[in-house]
Amino acid sequence: MEARRYGVQEVSYALAGAGIVAILNLHLLQALFAGMLVFMLIHLAQPLLGRYVTGLRGRQLATAALAIQVIAAVVGVGLWIGDILHGQGDLDAIWARMAETLDGANDVIPPWLLGRLPSSGPELKAEASHWLREHAPELRLLGKEAGVAAAHILLGMVIGAMVAVQELAATEQHRPLTRALLERIGAFYSAFRRVFVAQGKIAAINAFFTGIYLLAVLPAIGYHLPFSKTMVLITALVGLLPVVGNLISNSIIVMISFSVSPQAALLSLLFLVLLHKAEYFLNARIVGGEIDAKAWEILIAMVLMEALFGFGGVAIAPVVYAWIKTELRNKALI
Repeated sequence: MEARRYGVQEVSYALAGAGIVAILNLHLLQALFAGMLVFMLIHLAQPLLGRYVTGLRGRQLATAALAIQVIAAVVGVGLWIGDILHGQGDLDAIWARMAETLDGANDVIPPWLLGRLPSSGPELKAEASHWLREHAPELRLLGKEAGVAAAHILLGMVIGAMVAVQELAATEQHRPLTRALLERIGAFYSAFRRVFVAQGKIAAINAFFTGIYLLAVLPAIGYHLPFSKTMVLITALVGLLPVVGNLISNSIIVMISFSVSPQAALLSLLFLVLLHKAEYFLNARIVGGEIDAKAWEILIAMVLMEALFGFGGVAIAPVVYAWIKTELRNKALI
């Protein structure tokens, strides 16, 4: 019986790993994350329902109503963020401003670095046009893929909501393999929740101090950066991606600062270095408390997953690492 259980456990791990690989290769990561996010939000709100609703049928109906509200709220927030970034044209204006900054950089950037960069905005535009021509077949599918991705996200949220509702009545006994797979799924969801909470805290702290710097400190000393509010929002959003998110937001802030003056760029660079040096210790505390992993461990996992699966691997790497570490600890192997 023990040997049979051991074999079942091995099969469950193999199927769980194959499922993750399939999700990455089929580009369904956004659906997975959307579903788990909705499931997590419903779970967080369910204790409030228990105070006012009794009976299985009543709790199922209340949870279904809650699920609809959660999905509507997530979609609404997503549309609001998209309107801010795209509807008002700030995101396109930021890229244009960064390109224009290169026009006046010739007298400031060291020659060894300048030789590796486009010398002007028009040159950058020409290189971009060349790239677009080379990748035209792939880009023709961009609109279709965006629509498919949006459908996947919505479907993932609906599935997450359905699982949350159905879970209330899940009392039947499962066979060994089904039970083992549910354990794997539960451990993976727990890892996702802990990573999301940890990275959400870090992103909020990062956006808070970045907002103080961009909206208060710089204007107080005479530097008024354009798109400051949008950059704070970008910092909060990309901050949900470990390491990579900070690189994206920092590059944007420094380049926009440079478009105002080299002194503003130097101040921004100094601020970001100091902020992330301080955050290094904070990250170790937050991430260590939530997923019990050092920054270098997560970075190695991200590099490996990026090499295997591209950007999707980067996004899921912290969750997969936390999941594997939890499973190993549960088996008393580490």
